[in-house]
Order: sequence, then structure tokens, then C-alpha cells
Amino acid sequence: MELPRRQLFTNKALVWLFIPLFLEQLLNTLVGMVDGIMVSSVDEAAIAAVSLVGNISAVILNLFAALATGGAIVTSQLIGAGDMNKARRSAGQVITMTVAVSSLLGLLCCLFNRQLLSLVFGKVEADVMDNAVTYFFYNALSFPFLAVCSAGGAIMRAQGNSRVAFYVSLLRNAVNLGGNAICIFGLGMGVEGVAIPTALCRVVGAIAIMLVVMNKKQKLRPAASDIFHIAPRLMSRVLRIGLPTAFENSLFQLGRIMTLSMITGFGTYQITANSTANTLCSLVVCITTACRMTSMTVIGQCVGAKDLWQIKENSRKLLVAEYVCNALAAVAVILLRYPLLGLYSKLSEETIELAAELICICLGASIFIYPLSFFLTGPLRAANDSAFPMWVSIISMAIFRLTLAQILCVNLGWGARGVWWAMPADWVCRAICFSWRWFGGSWKKKCGLSEDQRTAKPSKHN
Repeated sequence: MELPRRQLFTNKALVWLFIPLFLEQLLNTLVGMVDGIMVSSVDEAAIAAVSLVGNISAVILNLFAALATGGAIVTSQLIGAGDMNKARRSAGQVITMTVAVSSLLGLLCCLFNRQLLSLVFGKVEADVMDNAVTYFFYNALSFPFLAVCSAGGAIMRAQGNSRVAFYVSLLRNAVNLGGNAICIFGLGMGVEGVAIPTALCRVVGAIAIMLVVMNKKQKLRPAASDIFHIAPRLMSRVLRIGLPTAFENSLFQLGRIMTLSMITGFGTYQITANSTANTLCSLVVCITTACRMTSMTVIGQCVGAKDLWQIKENSRKLLVAEYVCNALAAVAVILLRYPLLGLYSKLSEETIELAAELICICLGASIFIYPLSFFLTGPLRAANDSAFPMWVSIISMAIFRLTLAQILCVNLGWGARGVWWAMPADWVCRAICFSWRWFGGSWKKKCGLSEDQRTAKPSKHN
């Protein structure tokens, strides 16, 4: 007879893991939003430049963010299995890999920033390109510090503590907001006025989170040998999850860049409308991102404990919560779209109307489709099934995000509207494939589970 088991995550624990993660994602989104709002006091060319750099930076940042995600999943699994020594070594390898990759990418982007921007976006208006080069240079300088923030947050999340990353994000936002106000309104700087504070806030965030991670009171505190000594087996395990995730996320961002390059041919106002609509829709996307990140910690520990019942039950709870919260937030942003767009100064009426239309297209569809399209990738990755989401994302993006967008945006001349109408088609394809994979149970063989393994409800008592 199987002994009563401990419930790894109560409802209260799930809530307190999710809330700081959501607030952290919201604050991270607000960094970009504040940059856009404050730089809008300069002109629309400056907003367009920040948008272009934001998209290309996202491709690069996703590479080491995905490594941190892979490390967080492996570390969570080791914690669930009760192997704390190996979990600490895993945490150290996360820091090593993310810092190494981000430093190399940062150096390359600093040296070849104009060439890279020209290669990706082709010919844009001269003032937009000049502003983009400046903003991209400071972004690239701060890549290693943002990587440390990402790695530190992943290490804390793996042990069920998402509050630290939230507090660090709060500190980063305060530094960014204060710096923007001083540089733009006090010193009269242009794009540099948002670029420098953005880089500075990442430096402050990296220092703050590492002070917590390396504190002697932390159970998951990696030793110096865990960071500077390469552990091939652990690194390989992290990469098996992290690399497909990095490849998928980077290709997704590359797809966004390719569609943005389609939009650039329709003028600065369409680039600006696309940027502002993206930022406001990201306020809702934060919910899905936070739920997905929560699921990777929760499901990761349940997989490590070999507890099938808790895997299914916790994923069900998180998916239901994701649908409810996503719908409420989407409706709120749709209703408030004009007041929110009014926060951006010097936007033309044409830009505002297009941005408002794009918000309705995106968020109207997201209420029904988005959670299944993106949340389920979290539980799948936590169950070591990261290759399937990668291949689905690649195929779906190629067919819908790119090909359909090309037809609607360029061939039919719809501009940004064509790109945004192609997005829901991509989401439907992803939702069908991920739902079949998760609810069909094909992922269980990836983490060594069978249907008859621990299917009873565990005890709520520790």
C-alpha cells in the first residue's frame, strides 16, 4: 500500500508563486512602456527606433533567457527528487552559461550594431536608423547584466520563491523611471535619455539579485566551484531543455522581426502603431507568461517527485486561472485602449486609430485561443518534452505567422492589419497541437511516468 504523500503545492502556494511572477512580468513590460511613453515626447521616429531595437534585442535576449528556463526546470526536478547538492550545481551552471552567452552576444552587437540593424530591417528613414543604432548600442552593453537578472530569477523560482525577482524588477523600474525623467525632461536628451537608464537599471538589478542568490541563508546557494567548474552532464541536461526553448523563442522573435520588416515599407506611422499596440497587448500577455513560468516550477518539482496526479491537477488549476485572468485583462485593455494610447504624446490621429484597431484584433482573439497556444508549452517543457513545442512553433510560424502575413500585409496591401490578422491563425494551430499533446498524455514517456503511477490524491499535510 502506498504511503500518504505530501502535497507539493497548495492552492495558496500556487497563488503566492504566481502573483510575484505576474507583477515581475508586468514591471518588465512597463520598462519598455515607460521608454516608449517618455520618448514619444521627442517624435514618432524615436518611438519607431525603440520599437525596432526592442524586437531585435528580444531575439538575442531569448537565447540566454531560455537557458535560464532550462536550468530552472532541471533544478526544480532535482529539488522535487530531493537531491539538493546536484540542484545547487545545476544553479551554478545556469549562471555560467547565461553570462558566457550574453557576453559574447553583447560584444558582437556592440561592434556590428548598425550592420545588423540594416541587414534585418533594410532601408528605413535615416532619423529612425540613427536613433536605433544609439539605442541598440546601450542595450547590447547591458546584455550580461540582464542575463544575470534572468539566471538569478530562475534560481529563486526553482525553489518556489518568485518574490525576489519581483522586488528586483520593482527596483529596476524605479531606476529606469527616475533616469528617464532626469535624462529626457531634465537634460533634454533624445533616445539616449531612455537608452542609458535602461542599461543602468539592468546593472542595478543584476547586483541586487546576486546579493540574494549568494546569501549564505539560501538553501540553493551555489558555491564558487559550482559556477566556475563545468559539469558536462548537468550542463547537457539543461541544454536538452534550454536549447529547443531558445531555438523556438528566437525563431518566434525572428518571425516578429520579419513581419515588422514587412510593415516598415508602409511608413513610420504604421511602425509606431504596431509598436504601441504591441506594448499595450503585452500587459495582457504578462498573465500567460507568469502562468507558464509558474507551471515550469510546479510541474518540474512534481515530475522530480514522480507524482502524476499532482502534475495533472496543478496544470488544470493553472490553465483555468489563466483563462479567467486573461479574459478579464483583455476586456479591460480593449475598453481602455484610447485612454491608454493617450499616454503617448505626439501620436497622429491616424496612428492612434490603427493602434486601437490592432489591439481589438489581438485581444479579442486572445480571450479564446491564447492560453492554450502558449501556456501549455510550460508544462510540456517541465516534463522534458521541449522538442515538440519547438517543431510545432516552427511549422505554425512558417505557415501562418510568415506566409499568411506576407499575403495579407504585402500582396493584398493590408499593412500592419494583415500581420495582426495572421496571428490568430497561428494561435489556433498551436492550440490544437499542444492540446492534443498534453491532454493525450504523449509527454509522459519523456519523463518516465506511466498512467498507473501515483494517481491518487496526496495528503495535504506535510
